[in-house]
Amino acid sequence: MQPVTAPPVPERVRTLAATAAPTHVSISGADGPATPARGGVDGAGRPVLLVLPGDPLYDARDEPVVTVDLTSMRFLGEHELSRGLLKVQGWVQAVPADEVRETAVEIAERCPDEALFEVLEGTRGPRLLRVDVGRVIYLTGPESGVLDAEEYLGATPDPLMGEAERMLHHVNGAHRRQLEAALSSLLAAPVPGAWLWELDRFGATVRCGIDDPTLIRLPWPSPIGDAGSLEHAVRCLLCHH
Repeated sequence: MQPVTAPPVPERVRTLAATAAPTHVSISGADGPATPARGGVDGAGRPVLLVLPGDPLYDARDEPVVTVDLTSMRFLGEHELSRGLLKVQGWVQAVPADEVRETAVEIAERCPDEALFEVLEGTRGPRLLRVDVGRVIYLTGPESGVLDAEEYLGATPDPLMGEAERMLHHVNGAHRRQLEAALSSLLAAPVPGAWLWELDRFGATVRCGIDDPTLIRLPWPSPIGDAGSLEHAVRCLLCHH
């Protein structure tokens, strides 16, 4: 049996969705290009659109079919780079009145927007619409494919996602020279321009270069189950000689 070196695709896609924001939305059968989108992604992985009066979807009826582009970005120094693009296709529905406040707070944690406060006032202002997911097309670097609703909604993000992101930012901000030295030792060759690109319970991915990068996957000996063990694994990686 081959060792597991990366998260299952549904988990990987749900993790990206949890860190993504809507950028564009298109309505099936409508004329014209996709329009800019605002909002976020709720805890179930459904895109939530913040629509204003005058937006094409503001007064939409009969749950139109839409495609929402979700983009997950990462900063490496001064560079903002895409981790992956998800195209979520499904049916738009109004967020139920008794869920609006909870959804607005959930969205604001990752994608803050002043218009979310207006949603809570309940006037003829911005609305929250969410997408009943039909399928998800994912493009993450060299990988691409399609997940149906059951595969996507049945998965959950990496349980260590929050801790992993915190550690990744710390390494990239304070320990890049150690990372480059450790990789040079592991690969027996200089590895300039190294950044920690992804970090999860199955391993770490290092990105070498910005414009024309090489990605190096470094799997852990076995999947990690808690934040303390993940931090220990990262320390061991940085201290490799």
